[in-house]
Amino acid sequence: MTDRRTFLRMAIMGTAGLLVAGCDKISQSSWGPKVLGKAQGLNRRVQALLSPSSAMAKEYTEADISPTFHPNGTTMPDTDEYQALMANNFRDYKLKVTGLVTTPGEFSIDDLKKLDNRTQITRHDCVEGWSAIGKWQGTQLSALLDHVGVDPKARFVVFHCLDNMDVDTPYYESVDIEEARHPQTLLAFDLNDKPLPVSNGAPLRLRVGRQLGYKQAKYIGSIELVDSFAKIGSGNGGYWEDQGYEWYAGI
Repeated sequence: MTDRRTFLRMAIMGTAGLLVAGCDKISQSSWGPKVLGKAQGLNRRVQALLSPSSAMAKEYTEADISPTFHPNGTTMPDTDEYQALMANNFRDYKLKVTGLVTTPGEFSIDDLKKLDNRTQITRHDCVEGWSAIGKWQGTQLSALLDHVGVDPKARFVVFHCLDNMDVDTPYYESVDIEEARHPQTLLAFDLNDKPLPVSNGAPLRLRVGRQLGYKQAKYIGSIELVDSFAKIGSGNGGYWEDQGYEWYAGI
């Protein structure tokens, strides 16, 4: 991944972006996190004005599909759980859904396909400076949320992944309920008409068409609906966010 300073310069905009772009030292001070938190809130409000919840990411044709879709982040999880699932070609995989829902449950890929099965061709923009267009097939996250029932207190959907970024530190990411219900937010199981390759997140990954690539959680093991991040990781809504990156990464 790019360093924190480069990412923040790319991901944030307006006056908030000017504040945060060079803030490594600020983020390490006693008062800095409060300032950065306010900047993030401003950034998100500006983004919301420019890209309302009804806005759609551009969709492309099959002729636009990139010849190679580069992987980002982890490319081969080494956890025992993931290795066991991969050894059985993910036949035993079940997505766990917990938290503030009416009916917690576990879902195979076939179960997800029965809830919803759609295709979209969208662009992946990585903070490392590259982009690629891919054809994604998956289940609309909103269909799964409707199936399990969402508690009115739930504000965020957290994706707990099967890859470790550090020792005993699994990757995790999150979006708010509004983004989770966006029609282009998918739990993707196929890429370019084939099951997801391991390097691209098999057996299931998130596709949020309106946000940067690091938000696209791979190797999803479970989904948790919560009203706060306070007890998850360092409380910032994602692994990279815990390192100082923006939680809202709209493009």
